[in-house]
Amino acid sequence: MLTGALLLVAAACLAVGLRGHQRALAGPVGPQRPPPATVTPTAFSPPPLAIADRSVPVELSIPAIGLSVPLSQLGLNPDGSVQVPTNFEEPGWFSPGPSPGQLGSAVILGHVDSYQGPAVFFTLRTLQTGDQVNVTLADGTVGHFAVYTVVQYLKVAFPTAQVYDPHGYSALQLVTCGGAFDSQTGHYLSNIVVYTSLVSITAPPGALPTSLSGTSSDAALGPD
Repeated sequence: MLTGALLLVAAACLAVGLRGHQRALAGPVGPQRPPPATVTPTAFSPPPLAIADRSVPVELSIPAIGLSVPLSQLGLNPDGSVQVPTNFEEPGWFSPGPSPGQLGSAVILGHVDSYQGPAVFFTLRTLQTGDQVNVTLADGTVGHFAVYTVVQYLKVAFPTAQVYDPHGYSALQLVTCGGAFDSQTGHYLSNIVVYTSLVSITAPPGALPTSLSGTSSDAALGPD
C-alpha cells in the first residue's frame, strides 16, 4: 500500500501549481457547492476484476470536455510527496501506482491554471456522473472509464488512502487544484478529485475485445 509513502500528498499535491505567480483567474475554479453527504467514493463497489495488463499510459481523452492530450510520468519527490507535472498543458500519471485498467487506483494529476490562463484540467470540475474517460496505453490497449463522482477536498484534509490505495476494483482518479485561491501563498486551498471506474477495454490489434459486462467494448459504452 502506498499510504505511508504518500502522507505528504495532502499538502503537496499540485500545491506548487501556481508557485511564483501573482494572481489567480477570476472566480472560483472548484465546484460551486460540495456534493451531497450521501455521495461518497467508498460506497461505490463495481466488480473486482482487472482486465488490462500493466502498460504505460500515453494518452488521455475526455470527450465531455473536449480533451485529448499526451501523458507524462510522475514519481515521488525526495520528501515523499507526489511530483506534479512541469508542463501545464500535459497531465502526468503517478507511475509508482497501477497503470489505468489494472486492479487498484491509478492516478493522473494535472494543473488547473497558471498566470497565463487556464491549464489542461481547468474544466475537469464540470464532469458529470457517467462521463467517459479514455486512456490509451503503450501496448495499444484503450481503457474506458466512467465518472461516478467529483469531490472537492481541502488540501489539509486530502484523503490520501481513498485516492491512492486499492479498493478491490480498477479505478482511475483525476486530480487537480480548486476551491478558494490564497493570494498570499499563490496556492489553491483545495483539490478536485474525479473518481472513475473501468467499464471496458478496447484490446490491442490481434486480441479479442473484452468488457466487464462480457460484451464488446463498443456495446458496453454506447455511442460517443
